[in-house]
Amino acid sequence: MTRRTHAALAAALAATLTLGLGACSNDKSDSGADAAPSDSKGPGAASGTVVGGTPAKGGTLTVLTNQDFAHLDPARNWVVPHMDFGTRLIYRTLTTFKSEPGAAGSEIVPDLATDLGTSTEGGKVWTFTLKEGLKYEDGSPIKSADIKYNVERSFSPDLTGGPDYAIQYLAGGESYKGPLNGEHLASIETPDDRTIVFHLKRPVAEFSDTVTLPTFAPVPQSQEKGTQYDARPFSSGPYKIETYDRGKQLVLVRNTNWDPATDTVRKAYPDKVVVTQGIKGGQADDRIIASDGADANAINMPWMQHETVAKVLPKADVKARMVAEQTGCTDMLYLNTAKAPFDDPKVREAMMWAVDRDAQVTAFGGPAMTDPATSFLPPSLTGGAKSDPLKIPVAGDQEKAKKMLQEAGKSDLKVSLTVSTGDKTRAEAIQQSLSKAGVQVTVNTVDASAFADTVGDIRNAPDLTLNGWCPDYPSGATFLPFLFDGRTIKEKGNQGNYSQFKDQATMDRMDQIAVMTDVAEANKAWKQLDEDLMKKAPAVPLLWQRRPLLVGTNVAGAFGNSGFAGMIDLATVGLKDPAKGK
Repeated sequence: MTRRTHAALAAALAATLTLGLGACSNDKSDSGADAAPSDSKGPGAASGTVVGGTPAKGGTLTVLTNQDFAHLDPARNWVVPHMDFGTRLIYRTLTTFKSEPGAAGSEIVPDLATDLGTSTEGGKVWTFTLKEGLKYEDGSPIKSADIKYNVERSFSPDLTGGPDYAIQYLAGGESYKGPLNGEHLASIETPDDRTIVFHLKRPVAEFSDTVTLPTFAPVPQSQEKGTQYDARPFSSGPYKIETYDRGKQLVLVRNTNWDPATDTVRKAYPDKVVVTQGIKGGQADDRIIASDGADANAINMPWMQHETVAKVLPKADVKARMVAEQTGCTDMLYLNTAKAPFDDPKVREAMMWAVDRDAQVTAFGGPAMTDPATSFLPPSLTGGAKSDPLKIPVAGDQEKAKKMLQEAGKSDLKVSLTVSTGDKTRAEAIQQSLSKAGVQVTVNTVDASAFADTVGDIRNAPDLTLNGWCPDYPSGATFLPFLFDGRTIKEKGNQGNYSQFKDQATMDRMDQIAVMTDVAEANKAWKQLDEDLMKKAPAVPLLWQRRPLLVGTNVAGAFGNSGFAGMIDLATVGLKDPAKGK
């Protein structure tokens, strides 16, 4: 497509979707069984819409995807939507997100634990009690020691890619290398089979939120398989793995030892979940649009291709099957500050002005699906108000950027940009806008299943990386420190700080904010730090997205959960008629 065609398409998409958004509300009165979305309602866009009504129990839910899972090992699973898949279907955590559409989806509720935990010593010690009757897939009891063991596993150098919260928060973990050599952390106590106590380095007021992460799922030591655990996590959730042919198909069947009486979140409607992998291009989208045979029972993962949105919005019957909740995430162009030319703050500042964010919006599917980002923190973390400290035009100013580079003595730069295969169009838009500022960009694409490991190898990291960050729960503490705290950088499995940004003043301020016990004061401080970081320009904020997700005609209970960055909540999705599509 030409740029003009993109612009026209974006305008058409915006007009089509805006007509539906005008009457959106959080009223859930029309989302019960057999409720059909009205033509005046937006396609699940921050509306609280539940597509398809209430599911019936039984049948096979199909998940169509172009990629394999990066990781299913709960110590390593930290990628949307794989985290949603793992924690909703295969394993449980101490606490979790409520399974409801709209803002309620960000609410934290007990999962394996009886409550949200009890803190002592000013928030430095947290105690959780497990529910009675919790069992694994083989009927053996889930014990507090199993949660301790998985948290310890997250420290293992070989088990890369997972959340860093335990490493950052737990006392005495600075030199700990995991339990595989027989060593254990004294800062996690399990006085009995149902009690677990965490001793933290500093107060963490939001630790109840932290333990929603897969790190805090149970793994019995007897099931340890090192890096091979990825292929067969031991189930504590409603489903267990029947077969897993990597890159081709994953089949989940019921875990008959999961007791719904212990689980207020997961409904486990389908009898089976089949994930079909390796579907190229927009084939998954086209199959779900058509909904022939078994595809009527399908959802897509991770989300629709941007180009498919144009096929969906003009068709009222298909649009009614679309979910497009806000993500609360920020997409960014990361600048590798560990080496030239982006070790120079003046060059980084020029990049802020060189990037055309309007072209990014167009490449992503238009203003129907995204907004240009003007700060690192998304509006969901700044009180709903958009922060715009630099006041840079949405289209950038490439001539100004060119002059800034000349003044820095860095004209005619040649840099590399690595992106996931699905982001090639967006990469080309960046390539085009930077070329106008005199920067030549070579684009390299990597398969989505290998992307995180590729860009997480800091010794071979590219000059530029296109990626995003979603808060693990609604707090600036889950955002800026993971993006720009130099102490989080890892040689292998580096996540978040793809800029390899290490600035002492920034780290000192993060430490000061981290010990604030007044949440409102902390939020205000995170917002100010965000503005300071925009001036230091370790990355360029690009987009605030909505996830375009599509479901088949026989799928019910589908909505985007804000706690999982707008992904379909797999805890409650199922089929209208389990007998159809077999």
